[in-house]
Amino acid sequence: MAIRCRPARPEEAEPLGALCARSKAHWGYDAEFMRSSLAALSIDAVAIAEGRVFVVVDASDSPLGVAAVALREDGVELTHLFVEPGRLAQGIGAALFAAALRWTLDRARTELLIASDPNAAGFYEKMGAVNAGMVPSDAISGRMLPLLRCSAPNRS
Repeated sequence: MAIRCRPARPEEAEPLGALCARSKAHWGYDAEFMRSSLAALSIDAVAIAEGRVFVVVDASDSPLGVAAVALREDGVELTHLFVEPGRLAQGIGAALFAAALRWTLDRARTELLIASDPNAAGFYEKMGAVNAGMVPSDAISGRMLPLLRCSAPNRS
């Protein structure tokens, strides 16, 4: 399967948000949880315009996954990383994670922070992230999420 990673386009904000919702629902969350999560799963058009959203596409340029990052005072936060449920374990998430790390380094930052869904924490650990505690969810009141940190590799 040929895939490539490219910047998201403005007209993709809504379809990419829908991809995020499909991916999150894959974990079996109930309808109420999903309704509460929809705003946090949306893809911000401003983030796309600022070049902070990446898409992995297939040979026909159809999105298979999306990642978004945000510059923070002490590093970069991975705000989104979602893959089409039927395309998991095909290297899409790894390609998106690599794009987020490149973006981090391009901003002279060395750390990528991830407030992870508990179901995705193992993926981030495989990518080199380490446990850094717990943080409150920005979508579900009272829910705590694993916080992971990944050091961006030095450029040689």
